Amino acid sequence: MTNLKPELLNLLQHRREELVEKLAGLSEYEQRRPRTPTGTNLLGLIKHLAGIEYGYLGEALARPPTARPSWFRDDPYEEIDMWATPDETSEYIVSVYREAWAHSDETVATRDLDSPAYVAHWADGHRETTLGVLLVRVLAETAQHAGHADLLRALADDRT
Repeated sequence: MTNLKPELLNLLQHRREELVEKLAGLSEYEQRRPRTPTGTNLLGLIKHLAGIEYGYLGEALARPPTARPSWFRDDPYEEIDMWATPDETSEYIVSVYREAWAHSDETVATRDLDSPAYVAHWADGHRETTLGVLLVRVLAETAQHAGHADLLRALADDRT
């Protein structure tokens, strides 16, 4: 039987790198430029996914980040994570994302897929879960946002 953890991590890493690659060759302005009526932009997607990784593959497994990103708030619904503020450079946001994925990978490497996890902001009665469920959730969310990034990049310069 195939070991599922390395396969899931490989797929996740591929999507992470794909997402960061979408920034290559774009100016700081183009990286943060809203491309949809909701304000979605490339840096915002990366910023959002850093929070997802630190939350689901960190805090939910009792491994919070050692240094909280500038946009983290005590209430996860108050996080400012879908756009970059003027004081957050693209280098800072990408470095936080890379730190988040290293943190996530360490969590996954040191636990079994059936390790218990707890997501405080989920509805009562649904907060208890496992590392495996959260890893699949992070992979799905990352893949979804990598698709969004494809569209945003195409709008910037027709590159896909």
